[in-house]
Amino acid sequence: MERRTLLGLAAAALAARGAAAQDRFPVRPVRIVIPFAAGGSTDILARLCAQILTERLGQPVVAENVTGAGGTIGAQRVLDAPADSYTLMAGTPGPVTINPHLQPRLPYQPLRDFEPVVFVGDSPAVIVVRRDSPIRTLQDLVAQAKAAPGRMTYASAGIGSFAHLSGELFKWRGGLDMTHIPYRGTSPAATDIIGGRVDAMFENYPSVQGQISSGELRVLALGAARRSALLPGVPTVAEAGVPGYESTSWFGLFARAGTPPAATEAINAAVNAGIRTPAVTSRLADLGIEPAGGTPADFRAYIQRKLDETGELIRTARITAE
Repeated sequence: MERRTLLGLAAAALAARGAAAQDRFPVRPVRIVIPFAAGGSTDILARLCAQILTERLGQPVVAENVTGAGGTIGAQRVLDAPADSYTLMAGTPGPVTINPHLQPRLPYQPLRDFEPVVFVGDSPAVIVVRRDSPIRTLQDLVAQAKAAPGRMTYASAGIGSFAHLSGELFKWRGGLDMTHIPYRGTSPAATDIIGGRVDAMFENYPSVQGQISSGELRVLALGAARRSALLPGVPTVAEAGVPGYESTSWFGLFARAGTPPAATEAINAAVNAGIRTPAVTSRLADLGIEPAGGTPADFRAYIQRKLDETGELIRTARITAE
């Protein structure tokens, strides 16, 4: 009887210690899994978040690149870890809002298996042409596409990519017939735009920011709901004549579903505070990102909306992964 009492007291003490550790999150290093290769915008943003969290939570936060299958392998790595917020995922449209509609055997459902923790920021799609293109405005592009259905071409980083879906959304909203030319990444697509082998491209602003800054590519319009300080003077697609068009890429942190709320709230508060400091705001602007922030519930609602919109587009445009 005495032994059982002692065991019970020991178990209660361990449980109390575990609960206290959760309340004190974090008590050991945290890992952010990046589902893409090093050097891209997702990698840079994840490492910026790791720096913010390290400074504000008092524990080392390290970033790890786990690539493959359009982000699915990295996502699975997070699902294989305990639901304690010590393993986070750097989330973007591909593995979270696009792949679920293109990969029927995906081993997860985003809002069932992951917990949105914090919305870090987003960036608009931009419609670009080469600098010496005769297409000077978005109205020119629409007029040419309507005059010769199917002849105008647009490049993307591959089937099912953000760039591809942005182009298909433009075709849908504008009632246009344009020919999609998929490439194996943004770099070769941009090279062929600059070389005049393809007419236009719909791409996430940070991915072509360098070519825009150098003058090799000219921006016709951006896909945000309103004009952006990142591109002063550039109209939105809706302003320029295609109403209802909105295409933005986004970045945020996710944890496994079932993560303790105290841990989620600690990460959310730290990132919200960090992205509002002048130094980080300036760094995000350099990367072509506008800071977002908000609560985990705000981020969940945003992801649900993006999932619904992306699914509708993929079904309407009959996009498949092949």
